[in-house]
Parts: sequence; C-alpha cells; structure tokens
Amino acid sequence: MLAEVTPAVVNIAVISRSEEYDNPLLNDPFFRRFFNLPDRPRPTVSAGSGVIVDAARGYVLTNHHVIRNADEIVVTTKDRRRFTAKLVGSDAGTDIALLKIEADNLKAIPFGDSDALRVGDFVVAIGNPFGLGQTVTSGIVSALGRSGINVEGYEDFIQTDASINPGNSGGALVNLKGELVGINTAIIAPAGGNVGIGFAVPSNMARKVMDQLIRFGEVRRGRLGITAQDLTPELAKALGVNLTEGAVIVEVAKGSPAERAGFRERDVITAINGRPVRGSSDVRNQLGLIPVGEQVEIKVVRGGKSHTVTARIGEVGGAGSGGVAVAQLAGARFTDAERDGRPQGVGVVSVEQDSEAWRLGLRRGDVIIAVNQKRVTSVTELREALKAADRTLALTVVRGDFILNLLARR
Repeated sequence: MLAEVTPAVVNIAVISRSEEYDNPLLNDPFFRRFFNLPDRPRPTVSAGSGVIVDAARGYVLTNHHVIRNADEIVVTTKDRRRFTAKLVGSDAGTDIALLKIEADNLKAIPFGDSDALRVGDFVVAIGNPFGLGQTVTSGIVSALGRSGINVEGYEDFIQTDASINPGNSGGALVNLKGELVGINTAIIAPAGGNVGIGFAVPSNMARKVMDQLIRFGEVRRGRLGITAQDLTPELAKALGVNLTEGAVIVEVAKGSPAERAGFRERDVITAINGRPVRGSSDVRNQLGLIPVGEQVEIKVVRGGKSHTVTARIGEVGGAGSGGVAVAQLAGARFTDAERDGRPQGVGVVSVEQDSEAWRLGLRRGDVIIAVNQKRVTSVTELREALKAADRTLALTVVRGDFILNLLARR
C-alpha cells in the first residue's frame, strides 16, 4: 500500500519575508546603515507537506497555515523533482489550501470516505516532520468529530495517535486501502514533539473546500439565517422530544432564507443533506461548506414529528456597495453595517485577492464586530482600534451564521 501512495505525498518549502519588530527606528535608513541592518527583511524558509490529489491537473492539497504569507512555494516530489507551485486558493476557516504544479508522471492518492471511519480503524500518517524528509507513522483513529482546537475554524477533526510532528502539516492520513481520509493539520505538543494526539481534516471536508477553490479561488460561504445550540437532556425534556443528539434552533433571522423556508424556533435539527447532526458544531461545519445558491435539505423534529425542510443558501448580508479603505487592512474596503436600523459592526465590501486583508482571512460580506476583543460598530471605531492594537491583531468576524476569529502578527 505504501509503495502505491507515498509517491503522492510531497514536501513543501515556503519562502517568505521574516517579521521585524514594530519599531519606528527600523524605518530610519541612517539607523539601519549604522547597525548594518539589511534594507529588506531577510527571507525565511519553512517546511511542510502536501498531497497530490489530481495527477492530470497537478493539484496538491495542503494546509492554509503552511502557505500563509508565502512569497514562493516550492514542491518537491518523492523522486526529488522540484516545482514552483501556484496557489489556487486557500481557506483559513478549514485550514485547507490548494496548489497547482505543472508536471508529468505524477501519482495521486484517491479520496476515501471519511464519514465511514470508525474509532479503532488503522490509519497511516505520511509527511515531512522537522524537514527530515518523507516519513511514515502508523496508528488508529482515536476519536472523531473533535472541535475546539482552533476556535476560528470549521472543525470536525479526526484524532489519531499516529505520530504527527511539526512539518507533517498538510500531509496525508490514509487508511489501509491506500485511500486519503484526512489532511494532517495540528498536534497537541506541550514539549514541541509528538505526544500521541494529532488531528486531521476529514477528506470529505477537504474535498468540498477543494471544489470551491477550483471554481472560485475561495470558499464562498452563504447564510441560512439561524442560530442553533446543542440539544441537552434538559432541553430535550422541555421540548418533549425523545432525542439524545441534535441542534436546537434558538433564533430565525427576519427576512432570511431560513424564515422563508419555514424554519421555526425550537425546531431540532437532526440531519443536513442526509448527514446526521450531533450538535451545533455539525450545523456550522455542514452549512459552512454549501455554496451560495445551492439547496439544502434539513430534517427537523417539531412537536414530536419529523419534517424535512428545503432551503436555498443565501448571500451573506451586511456589506453594501462602495466602502472606504483602512490603511491597516490594505486591499479591503469597509462600510458601517446595520441591522434593523441598529449598528452591528463594520461590513467588508470587497477584498483584493492576495492583499494584506485577504491573507489575514477577510472576505467580502464579513462583518467585523471586535478588534482584540474590543467592540467596534463603525469604520471610525475600527480605525481607532487598529491604531491601538499591538503586534498581535485579532479580529472577531461574523461570516454567514457563524463567528470566526482571525489572528495575525504585525
């Protein structure tokens, strides 16, 4: 099996400009010459992994955090051929990125069905830990549906005890049939190395993201217009439903696709497009990968009876036309966002691809509601909060029906 799949796992070298301390003296040419500092930041090279998933078109899946802020991406195959890769698109929410290389005689790993995984299944992790070169480790699926690892993302992680170390990010998690069931993405490593707890993005999620990146260059998330919470035993008793899993709708936005489709508060969502819903995180993950304009079938329990409601994912609201620029978030234009006549935050009208705002993770239709946990309700407040921010910048953003946290070092 390994002889078949390992040629499809590649090493990724990312060349980027190193960060400098935010000190105004560093902008003084005399100061830089006196201390023999370079005129430009020295480039840094970091290592990661990737998986060839389409040999004919040269598509390589990896992690968003592997290629973030990259000036140049170099892909090295197992037979030591090197190619400069083009970034097709990336998605910070799922930590998935898609690259394209122009090459012949490539080997791809076929996609497996990650929904079919069970705890205890044997899996193999393949990647480039610590930049050592291609490495294979084995283990089992330790848990499924893990979330809360990175609060800004759409999470449904596969947990495994196959050794995953820094540099494995973007590599393949395969089953014993040689099928891709996950993209290795994160580890819990208090000491900086493997402790038997690693995480992978399920292949079904990665494939949906890849499809949108090919079509649009980004993931175009829409809005249904519901707010949901986990179904607890107390809620189930209060609602009179004989269920142990699901998500309870606690709010239906006025004028939203959900209201037009007939959703009601206290409905309990049990499945989306045939996939079971265990809690509110499943609602977020599944709806977050359905493109704008597509229909979705949602099974709900209402008054003890099961219903299937069909809705169409709508455009994300909150951003008008025009907008103004903000120097600290170059490449984007913003406007005051309101709802029912009340200020809600700062709407993102447009974002230029590959701009500073784009690399941070902002997308058209986002609504910024806080900067470094300080509430902002207008473009003026956004500017003031950005000026007061230190080297770490955290934006709290409403995207569709969900809240994300976008982090950056300045």
